[in-house]
Amino acid sequence: MTSLTRRSVLHLGASSLAALSTAGIVPNTACASGFTPGLIYAVGQKFDKSFNEGAYTGAERFKSASGIGYLEYAPQAPAQFDLGVAGLIRRGATDIVTVGFYYATPLAKLAPQHPTVRFTIVDAVAEATNIRSVTFREQEGSFLVGVLAALASKSGTVGFVGALDIPLLRKFIAGFTQGARHARGDITVLVNFVGTTPDAFNDPTTGAEVARSQFQRGADVVFAGAGVSNFGVFSAAKDNGRLAIGVDSNQNYLYPGTILTSMLKRVDLAVDATFQAGQRGTWTPGAHVLGLADGAMDYAVDENNRALLTPAMLNAAEDARRAIIAGRIPVTDGT
Repeated sequence: MTSLTRRSVLHLGASSLAALSTAGIVPNTACASGFTPGLIYAVGQKFDKSFNEGAYTGAERFKSASGIGYLEYAPQAPAQFDLGVAGLIRRGATDIVTVGFYYATPLAKLAPQHPTVRFTIVDAVAEATNIRSVTFREQEGSFLVGVLAALASKSGTVGFVGALDIPLLRKFIAGFTQGARHARGDITVLVNFVGTTPDAFNDPTTGAEVARSQFQRGADVVFAGAGVSNFGVFSAAKDNGRLAIGVDSNQNYLYPGTILTSMLKRVDLAVDATFQAGQRGTWTPGAHVLGLADGAMDYAVDENNRALLTPAMLNAAEDARRAIIAGRIPVTDGT
């Protein structure tokens, strides 16, 4: 991993903003004339130490560098998306970033009604002349943490706990499984889900139950891809003396010595870069896919997990990184 990437690893636990207004929209500072960015979070906690907090970090980085504030909206359910968009546009938003796969369908219907607004959706593809879709090669980052999980495992069994069975999470599963088997051909990979609706991303209690079931079946390293439900997975790993892997942002600090690493999905870069493009007039619609070669996928090493990762494990992961970027290891996306 490059030193630049290491220096740019997110540090979570930033101080919270003031509570959202009853409309859910907060203006941070006066925006530049003709350009007013807005951000609609995924459903769940804004400071979730994961996906949403990564989006917030990217928006804050843009604000700090440019001096331009942004509007934000935090839905409590996917059905509030239209309300959030209307509110941001009413406040003058010209460029709106939405984060969450479940916004793809409503955005595709809504965007043509506001042809002068530039919309960007992160984590899904929606089509319209004023929509940019940013997705990630999650399978590439998952491959690297799969390598680390397999080499850290003493039992020969590792697991993946996802929120629900959707194409997005199948990319994580495919890469993790392939990476684990690349490192150890005899590894067993367990896969289970927290639920069947988006609520599964916010259910730590069930997340802990699913993780414990995998521990009972022999898993000693579990990759958690379940949003806020990850907190239950981490707690169960701590209580059972097992290891867990975080996702999206650097979650190592939540349980030092228990979280083997965190797979970084740089939502912050996507939000920051999109706002910059809108400000500079270089924003374009269409599909943008980010992976290891773009620095958009990675794994975190810091003082909270460094002792868990041997030089041999890191060398194996870095060898895999170079091979994936060079095209010598094609990583399946599970489709």
